[in-house]
Amino acid sequence: MMKLDQLASFEAVARIGHFTRAAEELFLAQPSLSRQISALEADLGAKLFRRGPAGVTLTDAGEVLLPIARRMLGDARAAREQMDDLAGLRRGHVRLGAPPTLCVSLVADVLAAFRTAHPGVDLHITEAGSRSLVDALNENALDLALMVTRGAEPSVPGTELVPLLSEELVVISAAGSPLPGPGQEQRDGSRRPAEITLAELAQIPQVAFNRSYDLRLATDAAFSTSGLTPTIAVEGAEMDAVLRFVERGLGVAVVPAMVVIDRPGLHSTRLVKPQLTRTVNLARRTDVEPSAAAAAMQQFVFDTVDRLAAPGTELARLVTAASRSEARGAAR
Repeated sequence: MMKLDQLASFEAVARIGHFTRAAEELFLAQPSLSRQISALEADLGAKLFRRGPAGVTLTDAGEVLLPIARRMLGDARAAREQMDDLAGLRRGHVRLGAPPTLCVSLVADVLAAFRTAHPGVDLHITEAGSRSLVDALNENALDLALMVTRGAEPSVPGTELVPLLSEELVVISAAGSPLPGPGQEQRDGSRRPAEITLAELAQIPQVAFNRSYDLRLATDAAFSTSGLTPTIAVEGAEMDAVLRFVERGLGVAVVPAMVVIDRPGLHSTRLVKPQLTRTVNLARRTDVEPSAAAAAMQQFVFDTVDRLAAPGTELARLVTAASRSEARGAAR
């Protein structure tokens, strides 16, 4: 079988017309170059060069092989350059999945940072429920997924879950519409309650998510367990609509704490008695080595979680990052 080093030697001799000078260009000893040409001729069953006093010229077989050899060498160089680009993250793609509540918070921050660092890598986002995302991951339709769990971590065959953070659910209201009840002085001089119980929340008109949302199922379960019936003002909305409806004062809503970041039109109040939390996990295949781009995306997820949950930040009291040994120790 023809080898690339044999073709490179053949092309150099054909171009230069001299074995010694071709060997010098390739940093080879002339006997090594001659052996490569002889081996190539033996493999092809044809002589490639005519040797004469003025140097070497191509035979008919050599004339046929030369353009083929140059194409093959060019393809090999292009393949190496593209592989180097992928390894250096100058190109590539990442397919990331996340539920809507994370797409408007954590994922937006992760993608902004990743895009700035690696503008040549294409990003494809799938927005769906956690269970659908895990199915897509195991069908190789995604490289990575973020999924939400509550309580005991579920066993998902073929998938590894890396805990990222524990996040409280909070009650959001319009910035200009304080919740009823005894309040604390705010910076703007208004008074708002520092906390609200589930029983108190049940008496306030709410904007409720579509029942396909994991978040809606969790809050409905909490009300049912406590023997409460919530007051629903608007029902069946998607994430963006819920946030806009609350900003317009149509009601309050229960959302993860991270959703409120950089939304001055919303105010959050801690939900207590009971406190509701969820765990955000990075899901990845256990039987597939991540690409360079996917591995880089993993690190950006870890770094963004650390930044959002760092002491002194707005979310520090509502979000707790998983320990470095848990999240990073599991990273490949």
